[in-house]
Amino acid sequence: MKHTLINQVKLEMDSRSVNEGFARAAVSAFAAQLDPTVEELTDIKTAVSEAVTNCIVHAYPDTRGKITLWVRVYGDGLVRILVKDRGCGIADIAKAREPLYSSLGEERAGLGFAVMESFMDKLSVRSRAGAGTSVTLEKRIKGRAQ
Repeated sequence: MKHTLINQVKLEMDSRSVNEGFARAAVSAFAAQLDPTVEELTDIKTAVSEAVTNCIVHAYPDTRGKITLWVRVYGDGLVRILVKDRGCGIADIAKAREPLYSSLGEERAGLGFAVMESFMDKLSVRSRAGAGTSVTLEKRIKGRAQ
């Protein structure tokens, strides 16, 4: 299915925990042009928070790096968010997506991907060890007008 792009934005930020709140606010503000419900905006904010936090905690565990977000909105109400890092990558994506699994052991809950998946309509993850990870989140906005 071909979607008609109506607007897009690209953001780049350092992998600092203070930027997680900025990312969630910026993405939800951009998505607001589709007139989403409060619940739809909250879903997007939660998923973006998890994706960015994963970059901060897992992609760059011992250093700072860059996190890039691309947000695209389409005429049919689709919001597509790409969160990308150039960190350590994920050796086993299937294992990483299992609920309660964390590469950091008991220090983390291991629910990031499960949370993203539960709040979005579609989640895809691509990664290469040593080269980074790309997480794509999609949500169809039904909005208040429909």
